[in-house]
Amino acid sequence: MKLDPFYLIVDSAAWIERLVPLGVKLVQLRIKNMDENRLRGEIRAARSVCEAHGCILVINDHWRLAIEEGCAWVHLGQEDLAAADIGAIRAAGVKLGLSTHDDAELATALAAAPDYVALGPIYPTILKKMKWAPQGLERITEWKRRVAPLPLVAIGGLNPERLGSVFEAGADCAAVVTDITRHHDPEARTREWIAATEQWR
Repeated sequence: MKLDPFYLIVDSAAWIERLVPLGVKLVQLRIKNMDENRLRGEIRAARSVCEAHGCILVINDHWRLAIEEGCAWVHLGQEDLAAADIGAIRAAGVKLGLSTHDDAELATALAAAPDYVALGPIYPTILKKMKWAPQGLERITEWKRRVAPLPLVAIGGLNPERLGSVFEAGADCAAVVTDITRHHDPEARTREWIAATEQWR
């Protein structure tokens, strides 16, 4: 399986409505705290936009709602993985991505037979406070060797200028949050990312 090399992560359907029409082909809806009815509405709105533009929609954490709403992809962190019903996810035909930060988490992730593995943070990130030091490029190469043939997603502190090194180290896909959502012109920055990843598409 091949993922688009540009993986956008946003926290609302409004961001998806704004950026996916620019040519985004892989996006994660990552909403942490919201009541179920509003969250279901966000998922439905995001799914509608993604279907209209041929974009893969990945739902972060909320695997039950993803199944109920007919979504095809889910991404889980390690804590969410421990509480999830992997059998139910698989029975629904939903593809699964998993976050990893160290050797133990990678072993746990691979035991769940995911469809892709994410590694981060590659560089220092302002998205959230991390207990892990930046992984660096050598860890990408090591992780790719261990997860192949699964796609490897790199995340954390990435920007268009760093993409060449990240892909050359072995990543198949580069995930981004703040470099776009906190940019003064998110649309222009999204187009930069699409152009910067074109050669790996």
